[in-house]
Amino acid sequence: MNQTFRPVDRFGEQLEETLLGQPSAEVLGDPIGVRSSVPFIDEDHGIRSGVWEAQPGLSRWEFTERGEAIHVLEGRMVITQDGTAPVTLEAGSAAFFPVGWKGTWEIQERIRKFFVVYAA
Repeated sequence: MNQTFRPVDRFGEQLEETLLGQPSAEVLGDPIGVRSSVPFIDEDHGIRSGVWEAQPGLSRWEFTERGEAIHVLEGRMVITQDGTAPVTLEAGSAAFFPVGWKGTWEIQERIRKFFVVYAA
């Protein structure tokens, strides 16, 4: 069965609100508020997909047990994989964080993204 939705429309709905933290990421500084909606979960194949919003801040990510593909809908962030140059992602940008990716995300403007997370 397929499922369709418009990611930007999800932000007008009631989203789960929390603070960014483990096991997703380690916050490096002030707390970072996040909101999300995960309308698709396939436990058998380890896939989750939805939308995610985060306030500005710096965090460290280590994709040791999962990978993620994202499409930035709004905002701006700078991602820096360990040992590489920083890359800026803005609305319209897409990125892939394969299993094993380690580095930082510096959210400079509230970010809204569509994501697909998959298990290793």
